[in-house]
Amino acid sequence: MPELGFILLYVDSPAASAVFYADLLGRKPVETSPTFAMFPLREGVMLGLWSRHTVEPAAQAAGGGGEIAFIAEDADAVHADWVRRGLAIAQPPTDMDFGRTFVALDPDGHRLRVLVPFAP
Repeated sequence: MPELGFILLYVDSPAASAVFYADLLGRKPVETSPTFAMFPLREGVMLGLWSRHTVEPAAQAAGGGGEIAFIAEDADAVHADWVRRGLAIAQPPTDMDFGRTFVALDPDGHRLRVLVPFAP
């Protein structure tokens, strides 16, 4: 069975998105070009930022059609940090069936969910 290797987001400007994600993730991209930037997320999994203008075949979906979820120890603390950084917040910290969560947006409208799962 194939292994998960990349999460690809189609972005308007890979350079601008690379600056955003470098700040958010606290690391530099391991690859950049005019049409692509790549960040390691964890061992064996990379985040690719691909120009929506050059992806083949052409992408039909806009940002916000899916989510990248980050597990945290304190959703409220991450929320406060991301608000200070100027991220747009689509959902403030909320308790849901699965845990405490909030949703922010990247510059292209991709949803970034932070959650603290409730103990089973």
